[in-house]
Amino acid sequence: MAYTAPRLIDVNAKSRLIRDCRRLLIFGRCVELEHPEVYKGFVERGYCPLSVCLEAEHVNMVGFKLAGILGRGDYEEVAVLTVDGSMHCTQLHWMVEEVFKFMRLDNSRRRHFVIHEGKLVEVSQASVKASRFLAHVDGLLRKG
Repeated sequence: MAYTAPRLIDVNAKSRLIRDCRRLLIFGRCVELEHPEVYKGFVERGYCPLSVCLEAEHVNMVGFKLAGILGRGDYEEVAVLTVDGSMHCTQLHWMVEEVFKFMRLDNSRRRHFVIHEGKLVEVSQASVKASRFLAHVDGLLRKG
């Protein structure tokens, strides 16, 4: 099996691949091969997939590209899908939050999903934000 989804970094901001989409799926590239059933579920629900591998692409480049796409299109939702625990993929969640923050976009227009032990789990924006601040996470863990 080979990768079939377009890479976000390679897609023109007004590409015909996403021009008529209402929902974007920004996902860790490995998900397509490692968890095809989860990936296909999003595509079947009408998400237009754009893959990212932050081992191969810099988060700042991907974020700037996403900002260009969001600034030129009208999307109901942006969903992020990654494998839970991947140090590279975690950055995708943080990057989407950062793009929405500096573009002052509506908070309700994004969702975060991880694949944990083969199961799809939606995580809150607050969890994504908290995960960036290690001192805060440490305090939460110490409190039990």
